[in-house]
Amino acid sequence: MNLQRATFGGGCFWCTEAIFQTIQGVKSVTSGYTGGHVDSPTYMQICNGDTGHAEVIELEFDADTISFNELLLIFFKTHDPTTLNRQGNDVGSQYRSAIFYHTDEQKQQAEAMIEQLTKQQVFDKRIVTQVVPAVTFFKAEDYHQNYFVDNATKPYCAFVIQPKLNKFTKEFTEKLKPELL
Repeated sequence: MNLQRATFGGGCFWCTEAIFQTIQGVKSVTSGYTGGHVDSPTYMQICNGDTGHAEVIELEFDADTISFNELLLIFFKTHDPTTLNRQGNDVGSQYRSAIFYHTDEQKQQAEAMIEQLTKQQVFDKRIVTQVVPAVTFFKAEDYHQNYFVDNATKPYCAFVIQPKLNKFTKEFTEKLKPELL
């Protein structure tokens, strides 16, 4: 197994966690915070938007099963990378689109993916996703972990996360873990 880490900020971490948990080769997904200036921030501090942190997921994946490039494509196709500090009704720098790279190769691949998507005009507006070095990752509180699986019937999950998950599973069926088919 060729285990690697990736850290993505694509708005609410509940949504991104739910998607990436379903992907073959993804071994773990942890919701948390990174990119700010406060040590050990809390969710309430993050919600105020003045710590500089983004809501992110950090995942461990087997690069022999799924490549970082494939993960990047899923990341870009499952959120809006053209809105600055916003995803849907979630507004603030904590919801920014960001790739926190762990290696120079990840940085190069992320920049190349943005260039490719721009040339292909996949999005109507300019991609504003940050590509920045990974810094200290702070795991979010336990109630944020595995959120969709544990709370699927709550309104946010039913009306926001489930439709995103449905769209993702239709477009990326071949990437789903076999037990989900």
